[in-house]
Amino acid sequence: MSGPQRAATRPLSPHLQIWRYHVTMLASITHRITGAALYFGTFLIAAWLVALAISPDAFAAMQGIITSIPGKIILFLWAVAVMFHLFNGIRHLVWDGPGIGFSPKVASTVSTIIYFLAILGAVALMFAAGAF
Repeated sequence: MSGPQRAATRPLSPHLQIWRYHVTMLASITHRITGAALYFGTFLIAAWLVALAISPDAFAAMQGIITSIPGKIILFLWAVAVMFHLFNGIRHLVWDGPGIGFSPKVASTVSTIIYFLAILGAVALMFAAGAF
């Protein structure tokens, strides 16, 4: 048997419709999203530094954008992305190095803790920077 007949009889690999969603899966997806979001936040920080180097007027304009309510929200979300990516990266180092934390219960618990640590770390970072 070859061609389309053989393909029709093969079992299908699991897809998103079959998987049961859990916090570890969500943490993996969030890790990828925060990795991409770091580019945009870093671009904003770089633009702020370039404005600082250009002139006082350019810096004042950029400072006005960053200190506005939408600017603070973007900076806070960027800080959450940095913290989440950092803590989840540490978890992956622990998984890859000594191989600790692979059991489903531990992995789910650590994933939940990472979300809380990311938010708390971002709040602490914003308070330390005087943004709140």
